[in-house]
Amino acid sequence: MQVLWHMDIYNRFLKKLLINYIFGSLIAVLAIGATFIFTTIDARGYDKALIWLILAGSMVIMFFTEGFFFRQHIRPIRAVFLSDGMDAESVRKAILRLKQFPVLTVKRIMLPHLLGLTIPAASASLYLISAGELKLSYYMVLYAAIAAFLVASMHALVEFYLTLRAIKPVLAHFKAANKSGWLVQETPSTIPIKKKFRLTVLVIGVLPVLIFMVAAQIKLEGMGMETAVFWQWAAVVIFITVCYAMLTAKYMAEDIEEPISRLQTLMSEAENQNFAYLKDNVYTDEFSEVFTGFNIMIAALKQREETNRQLLESFMTVLSAALDARDPYTSGHSMRVASFSRDIGKRLGLHDEELKQLYQTALLHDIGKIGVPDGVLQKEGKLSDEEFEYIKAHPVIGETILKQVQPAGEVASLLPGIRSHHERIDGKGYPDGLQGEEIPYFGRIIAVADSYDAMTSDRPYRKGMPPEKALHILESGKGTQWDPQVADAFIELARKMVQTEAS
Repeated sequence: MQVLWHMDIYNRFLKKLLINYIFGSLIAVLAIGATFIFTTIDARGYDKALIWLILAGSMVIMFFTEGFFFRQHIRPIRAVFLSDGMDAESVRKAILRLKQFPVLTVKRIMLPHLLGLTIPAASASLYLISAGELKLSYYMVLYAAIAAFLVASMHALVEFYLTLRAIKPVLAHFKAANKSGWLVQETPSTIPIKKKFRLTVLVIGVLPVLIFMVAAQIKLEGMGMETAVFWQWAAVVIFITVCYAMLTAKYMAEDIEEPISRLQTLMSEAENQNFAYLKDNVYTDEFSEVFTGFNIMIAALKQREETNRQLLESFMTVLSAALDARDPYTSGHSMRVASFSRDIGKRLGLHDEELKQLYQTALLHDIGKIGVPDGVLQKEGKLSDEEFEYIKAHPVIGETILKQVQPAGEVASLLPGIRSHHERIDGKGYPDGLQGEEIPYFGRIIAVADSYDAMTSDRPYRKGMPPEKALHILESGKGTQWDPQVADAFIELARKMVQTEAS
């Protein structure tokens, strides 16, 4: 399907990224970086001018370097918007790239952005110091590089969260394509919440302290304080700060990850039609409201499932009753066959869901007779060959009728048994001439129950035979007309029923 993408959404996205980048760069490079340099380094006017010149030149290199990688990263997204229409796979890749964009932004800042600024600036500074043009210590270049890394890390964190916000409108635009039903494959999450919280707390808790330590070291060194003494004290402070930040991040991540994990588990179960409540809503924050809403949703889904089940069962009962109404002499036949089939299934060890499907199949096994003419269906004498062909068609007619039911999955499990309940083990049955285990299991079970009820039920032209005689016929037909295992199970069951009724 061709989808027209609106360039204004893409342009707004680029504009937002640009504003975010300028905002983050101003804070990181100018506000923090420049303040760090010119308030801690004791430089003369000429030296300050050189430093500004070095920074300006390095920033130009940084912008070109980072711009190259930015174009590579945004290419899948841009390709979709520049095309009049795009296939679902291309859009899926664009969505995946959008979800990766916050992480890619961090990588751009920590690699081409940082290195594009630091390497030229450090190289130029070292050259000018060695040439005697810049009156600074070589250590100052090292301190500046360390500070640049710390500031870039803080810049990356800000950009990460700003980019998370920027991608949402574009993702919403892409997801709107789902309304037309063609873009169905979801892309995975790319940012684990545990990692996001731990790194965030670590950055905001530790990096400002480290920046302060570097600045303090420069100042104290200028005052003559020994570096070793300062860093012995600083190491203790940094260690305590890092431990505290990591511990706090761990607890924060677990506090949020645990309810999300539980919600994901419950949603996976709901996707598999297992609608389970969260019974212990122990949360004291907004997650409490989320799970309350989830439980309300599950209750509504359960109610809908129950209503659908009742509607389906009523539909099957009505169809069965409609068939019985055409021929009052066979009234109750479908219900009896369904009951016998379920009893056989229990004896053969079928589980509850299989027994339910077997009962429904048997209840509708003769529904195809609705398509058989009354003159043939209700004829009291022997059928002609042509009339018998009408009768032989009813399993296929029944299958065709039920194939019209929507959703198709609700009755799909019933179709094989309905089509095959007149097949014989020796292959002489109809409509397909199947033999042995080629015949669906439900069809073999219903064949026994159907035959027994037909033999023991009264007709206008004959009286039903005694149960024992019908069971004897079933016994003699094992292995030719009926499945031996199924026939044995029913014969044993029926004889117990006869003995119970006699007593």
